[in-house]
Order: sequence, then C-alpha cells, then structure tokens
Amino acid sequence: MSESDEVPEPALPLTGGCCCERARFEVSAPLLGAAACYCKRCQRRTGTGFSVTALTLPGSFRITAGEELVRAYAPDDGWRKSFCSACGGHLFTSNPENEELIAVRMGAIDGEPGVRVGAHQFTRYAAPWAPPPDDGLPHFPERPGWSQVDTGA
Repeated sequence: MSESDEVPEPALPLTGGCCCERARFEVSAPLLGAAACYCKRCQRRTGTGFSVTALTLPGSFRITAGEELVRAYAPDDGWRKSFCSACGGHLFTSNPENEELIAVRMGAIDGEPGVRVGAHQFTRYAAPWAPPPDDGLPHFPERPGWSQVDTGA
C-alpha cells in the first residue's frame, strides 16, 4: 500500500444503523479486517453479487438503540444474520458457536470504518454477472480463517 493509499484512522466509537435509523450499534475498538463474500446466501440476502463485512474485536460491539427490532435469520450451517425488523436493513452477523465473534455490515457503518476489503471469500459461488475483481487481493473458494486475511495491521 502506498502512502497515498493509507487508510484513515476511524473516529471511535464507530457507529452504524439500519435504513430507518431505529436500530443502532457501536463498535468501541478498531475493526480487525474486512472481506467481500460471494456466497449464494449473501447474494440472496442482499439482492446483489456480494456483501462486505468487517470483523469486530470480541467485546467491542453493542446495540445502542432498537434492540427490540433486531431479528436474526439462523441458517443451519452458517453465521446468524441480524437485521432490523422495521426496515429490513442488515446490521451484523454472529458466529453461533461463539457469540463474541461479530462482524458488521460495512454498508451499515456511518463514517470511515478504518479498514478496506482484504480478501474475497466464497468465490466459488460468485454470480457470473458479478465476478470477483482481479485486484491483487487473495481469493478463497470457501471461507478463509481470519489469520489468512491481511488485515493491514
């Protein structure tokens, strides 16, 4: 990364929310990294070719408003997808085997997140009309371990 490509430091806490602004969250520590996901579940959940999510430091995420509106879809074989039941805005995802592992939807963050996409995951399932770019970032056919993703730290 060149000096001109340096990612700005985010103002902490990071804040974010849904479309109707009734469900809100904050992240008290810098995000650990971000990945673009091309799985069929993300395609169908968003109606787009991929979704971008950033991993939080365990214990740094909290819902600050509208907790009663937050619902989750819990697939049998994946992370729980949490969204606002009033507007449908996607907020975060969490690991059902470890509730401390939470990743926020980057589009739900209000300002500068302090991270950029570091990898493309589930590329095996990419839509033919939205292939992962040849941008020099690693491509993983399935989910990588976060240790395999360059977080820029």
